[in-house]
Amino acid sequence: MRSLSGAIVLITGAAMGMGALYARRAVAEGATVVLWDINASVLADVAAELGPAAHPYVVNLSDQVDIARVASLVRAEVGDPVVLINNAGIVRGKLFVDHEHEADIELTMRINAIAPMHVTREFLPGMIAHRGHCRIVNIASAAGLIANPRMSVYAASKWAVVGWSESLRLELALGGSPHVMVTTVCPSFITTGMFAGAKGPRLTPFMAPDAVVARVWAGMKKGRPMLMLPAMVSVSKVVRGVLPVRAWDIVAGRVFRVYDSMDDFTGRPSA
Repeated sequence: MRSLSGAIVLITGAAMGMGALYARRAVAEGATVVLWDINASVLADVAAELGPAAHPYVVNLSDQVDIARVASLVRAEVGDPVVLINNAGIVRGKLFVDHEHEADIELTMRINAIAPMHVTREFLPGMIAHRGHCRIVNIASAAGLIANPRMSVYAASKWAVVGWSESLRLELALGGSPHVMVTTVCPSFITTGMFAGAKGPRLTPFMAPDAVVARVWAGMKKGRPMLMLPAMVSVSKVVRGVLPVRAWDIVAGRVFRVYDSMDDFTGRPSA
């Protein structure tokens, strides 16, 4: 996929942060962009900034019925997207024992793990039938590869995304639809405010949003199966796979300081 000119791109969590950056990049390349978010006022602002190429839809991603309803509107009013970026996500940075059932556990799993499945299921048949180049980008996390205290439910949601996304990629590649390529993105901390108060592990500083978007965009076009950002995420994954658990705990906790990265987490007021 060389250019997105004329393509329909759907982005979840598009009203702010990384989602808005993906939307701006899509419009800059001549794409029609479908913006999904629950925040109506901020969504309207982004759509106004992007102009007539932007089509905003208020949607509750924790509600499967609402996802299906809005997906039907998109197909009728705009058309089937050929690029889908499952970007929306929330984080609750606290000890597991302090999580509330509905507000923390259920909501995190619904938005981070279940919603991407429902959204993709709505638009995947159209992508398969399209036969031209199609892309699905699933934003997971380094926390979906490496466990971390005070991220238990968030990590669980992102581990689910990694497993589902990779399995979907294989199904499409081996099942007769190789034109639909899936990219799983596993970034460490990004300076969007979502992880305000957290500390980047040693050799893994917070990344600039624009730089991450550029890498993801290039990887999406090439159909790269997985992006782990920055490079230390890949290194950590390899080392974690080689070392015994107790040895890895020492390396991760004492050397790279992964295990105390969320001690002072505050996050966005609305996150």
